Amino acid sequence: MMSITGHLRQAAPASAVVAGLISVLVGVSSSAAIVFTAAKAAGATPQELTSWMLALGVGMGVTCIGLSLRYRSPVVTAWSTPGAALQAAGLDGVTMAQAVGAFLVSAALITLSGVMGWFERVMDRIPVSLTAGLLAGVLLQFGTGLFASMRGNFAVMFPMFAAYLFCRRWLPRYAITVALAAGGSVALWEGSLQLGSVHLSLAKPVFVTPEFSWQVIVSVGLPLFVVTMASQNLTGVAVLHNDGYRVPVSPLIGWTGTVNVLLAPFGCFGLNLAAITAAICTGEEAHEDPGERYRAAVWAGVFYLGVGVFGGAVSALLVALPTALVLGIAGLGLLATIASSLASALSDEGWRESALVTFLATASGITLLGIGSAFWGLLAGLLTAMCGRRRRTTEPDRTGQPGEPVP
Repeated sequence: MMSITGHLRQAAPASAVVAGLISVLVGVSSSAAIVFTAAKAAGATPQELTSWMLALGVGMGVTCIGLSLRYRSPVVTAWSTPGAALQAAGLDGVTMAQAVGAFLVSAALITLSGVMGWFERVMDRIPVSLTAGLLAGVLLQFGTGLFASMRGNFAVMFPMFAAYLFCRRWLPRYAITVALAAGGSVALWEGSLQLGSVHLSLAKPVFVTPEFSWQVIVSVGLPLFVVTMASQNLTGVAVLHNDGYRVPVSPLIGWTGTVNVLLAPFGCFGLNLAAITAAICTGEEAHEDPGERYRAAVWAGVFYLGVGVFGGAVSALLVALPTALVLGIAGLGLLATIASSLASALSDEGWRESALVTFLATASGITLLGIGSAFWGLLAGLLTAMCGRRRRTTEPDRTGQPGEPVP
């Protein structure tokens, strides 16, 4: 009979727990300030702001744990960072009740997209090479950020990188764990990790009765829906598909939308499939066995629940982490995913040019009409593929006859 220790190691392998923790560290610390800004733009009180963190943490935790266990795949969810940025600019002068009304409309549209299967039908028609190029473009900034941060934070970054290289040679399963410990220790020693402002306290939910204003729905609700689907869920599905997880998309979208509807009155403005943080849990660093990597997403959900329950305290802790430490550990955790994405994007010669255009356009960070570069990069890749295929079908072959259509 397996011992208690054996069961614990199976349910909580160190690599999966650390991958889940890093996902939460990267996801929350990199954009918590944007969420706070959005809440304050709507006139949120300190209690309502804490309620936002509670609702978002519970929403992400429940969906990460539930969907990952249901499909035995690393399904990681996140709040909509572009959506939060959009609200930070669009909620000025809007009441909290009107903001909640807009959140509900956006969440209802996301739920409807999942139930009707619209989004999945679109995703099934996108070539794998293009989604891989899109994913590589999204993650490129984290790979380059790992080395760019060394210029001003060499004391923190180099020990992390050195620890990672050492462990990749002799302790590959614990490379990220040791690198995180090394970076955190140096940051604490040099004083860049400030913990004095962190105070432990439980978050309390604050219910806000929604008010539906068509002006706010048009200016905030509908753009929030478009941005969440085009910039977030699109790349989230690409991450899963790129690592071989063919999870049915419609239920994922439907459930994130449903949970969002239930928690919107408490401040949950947008839930979606994660991309960058999901890639940490779907890669080989999370677990050597792809069939066991769902445990990393489950642990991410557990940590997200902690973020929600302890609200402001956990957020203050994550915000206190040095930016260099967050960028460094994210870059190290995503190296394998970036490599596999680029290899997949460029492996098929027939799609190579369009995949390269997708990668470059996405990596550029261009934003138009409030929609991020992931959508525009994919659109540019599809247009390149259409033009390229049209040209190949009309060019004459060596005999002077029209070329054969490309399958």
